Amino acid sequence: MARAQKKLLICIDNEGYEVSLERRKIYVALPDTTASKRGHVRVVDESGEDYLYPKTMFIPVELPLATRKAVLADA
Repeated sequence: MARAQKKLLICIDNEGYEVSLERRKIYVALPDTTASKRGHVRVVDESGEDYLYPKTMFIPVELPLATRKAVLADA
């Protein structure tokens, strides 16, 4: 059930976060209502930890179920 709440996002801008984020890469976003209200998203970045980033750096992506499961299995 926890995985169903995770969203997949594509990074479209990594300016200022070049070490932590790769452009055009899919990232897992964790639910964080407070961050969302403040214009941020909680993302598991290249360090393997979750951090807050501006929402404008990402766009949501919808994947076929099998692909989504494969991506989240490695997350």
